[in-house]
Amino acid sequence: MGLLAPSWAGSAVADATGDAGYLRALLDAEAALTRAQATLGLAPKSAAAAVTAAAGEPHRHDPRTLALRARAAGNPVVPLVADLTAAVADRDPRAAAYVHRGATSQDILDTATMLVCARALDTVLTDLGRTADALRRTAARHRDTPMAGRTLTQHAVPTTFGLKAAGWRHLVLDAHDRLRSVRAALPAQLGGAAGTLAAFHAYAEAESGSVPAPDLGARLLAAYAAETGLAEPLLPWHTVRTPVADLAGALACAAGALGKLAADVLTLSRTEIGELAEGSGGGSSAMPHKANPVRATLIAAAARQVPALAAVLYGSLAAEDERPAGAWHAEWQPLRDALRLVGGAARDAAELTAELRVHPHRMRHNLDATGGLVVTERLVAALTALTGRGEARRILDAASRRTVEEGIELSEALRTARHRDTTLEAALPEARLRQLLDPAGHMGSAGALVDRALERTVHTPQEPV
Repeated sequence: MGLLAPSWAGSAVADATGDAGYLRALLDAEAALTRAQATLGLAPKSAAAAVTAAAGEPHRHDPRTLALRARAAGNPVVPLVADLTAAVADRDPRAAAYVHRGATSQDILDTATMLVCARALDTVLTDLGRTADALRRTAARHRDTPMAGRTLTQHAVPTTFGLKAAGWRHLVLDAHDRLRSVRAALPAQLGGAAGTLAAFHAYAEAESGSVPAPDLGARLLAAYAAETGLAEPLLPWHTVRTPVADLAGALACAAGALGKLAADVLTLSRTEIGELAEGSGGGSSAMPHKANPVRATLIAAAARQVPALAAVLYGSLAAEDERPAGAWHAEWQPLRDALRLVGGAARDAAELTAELRVHPHRMRHNLDATGGLVVTERLVAALTALTGRGEARRILDAASRRTVEEGIELSEALRTARHRDTTLEAALPEARLRQLLDPAGHMGSAGALVDRALERTVHTPQEPV
């Protein structure tokens, strides 16, 4: 239920990846297999109808009971097949023989997992799209809103909040595109006991009395993929775990992209900075005044967990033989956890960005916090043209030290330097000095970069499975 996982509790992805969601996917995978065989004449159409009908009643199966019985075989498919076979027999005794015929447990569980992933990713992609749309509006609105650019935690040079928001959006779209690509490539799984599809050939030969065509398994694989709505794999991938590894990488990328947004919101919403605030911050059990950035906190928590889960999934690439002991089993829960964490983070990001409050006056106030030091880069460039680079650095280094040590404005320190140097005073009149000290005048290509970034569009995902 997610009592200790508020980051994904109550999300659509939590439902899609829950035990009930997995049960539905397992039953869908079994029904699709019988329908695919019926398409090729390997099973009666009446059997496909009976299996599909029985599989359409997930309420007849108790996930907890299946989980306990799964310990005997090491996976939940074995007890589910027994129960589904009995349910089909109640409808059509002759159809019961076609339940799970020719398949192995991994075929069904892998296919069901891909169905679960596809359904979960459809929700994630929608939420990432909502996040990108909100950030597009924010970046456009604050295209020219000045703020302090920070490097290594310190004020560096001025930037704009529009450029920061455009960067967040760019990351979100990177994550969206990677997940969309992975989503489109999620494959069905069908290989039989050792990836040769031999059982299907054996059943076909036994029933027809003749050796089937060598491409029977390949044609069945194509039909199965079509029935599930998943991609057709080139080969059975029992121990060729690229689909899972690719998904792991895309999920880790998405978590990190959203984590960057969250990290910035957490920093900029600190009381002493106050440049941003969540639209509806969370309360405290002890301090009535608190409005905590809860959504950003939950996103940040997810971003710290998903890479470790992805590492487990990458580790399962090293799977022995034609079907592995342990490597496959190790994927199940980490993959579900990663989907849930990214799904919850995407939901929270969509809500956070839609309600994010921006405080330009605080941004301007903080820009002035260093007494003008934030524009020294610009001043060096301007003075270099007048005095040479070495002398420009000497003047600015001395003025900067005075600003910090005496707590004065940089403008005052530079005016003192001008009074002591008539050449500098003539070359740098008061009006020009005021112009150079204005942070809004040192934005470079920030506005143009925002415009360029916002030309990138969101590609919608394919139709849901």
